[in-house]
Amino acid sequence: MTLSKLLVIDDEANIRQMMRLTLETAGYQVEEAATGEEGLTKFGSGHDYAAVLLDQKMPGMDGLETLRQLKRQLPEACVIMVTAFASIDLAVDAMRLGATDFLRKPMTPDALRASVAAALASRPRLPLKPGGPAGPPQVETLTLNGFRIVRAGGSGRLHTFEVTHFGDGTKSTATVAIDPEAVARVERLTGRRLDPGGAFWKGQAERLLSTHLWTEGHVPIGVVTLYEISREDLDAVSAWTLD
Repeated sequence: MTLSKLLVIDDEANIRQMMRLTLETAGYQVEEAATGEEGLTKFGSGHDYAAVLLDQKMPGMDGLETLRQLKRQLPEACVIMVTAFASIDLAVDAMRLGATDFLRKPMTPDALRASVAAALASRPRLPLKPGGPAGPPQVETLTLNGFRIVRAGGSGRLHTFEVTHFGDGTKSTATVAIDPEAVARVERLTGRRLDPGGAFWKGQAERLLSTHLWTEGHVPIGVVTLYEISREDLDAVSAWTLD
């Protein structure tokens, strides 16, 4: 088995070529597939590949369905989802199916190399059991664009996270504060008082930090404050068990 062997599954030939050349200069051996079906055939039992880089939007079998099939063939497969059409919710859906990282297009060579390094440094993730209907995503370690986010605690309305960037190896601490008015608004609109230090707000804080890393590509400077809650989350609070 070649531990540095990667499989790139993407329907765009120029994207596959860019990824292959970037990763080959970093010392990896790279094979390509243009469709999910071709990728599954090349993947086989999966034991020959250290990781798979998988495009989300492809004709025919899309990325999430290909991910499901890859995980059926090898549950511990290391799969990095790659897409230009992503949201944090889509990233979490992919994580629940067992994706190891989520990489945004267009990517820089540094971001691509960092994402692969982050994925290979992570333990293979088995599909996660769904959480409660209103709970935060049950992902204790989330990797996006080569950043790894680990919940590190906090107290009261402050939530802290350890963030590692695998491009340059830097480790940082990020803090998200829950605005008291946001807590009051949720209580006013739903009749539920949720502790700002509890699990619901931890999930909201992680979502805000993940969105920043996804869109800005760097760890936020200073404390980031969460002011807004989506309509969907407000609707879900009524089913949330008080924490």
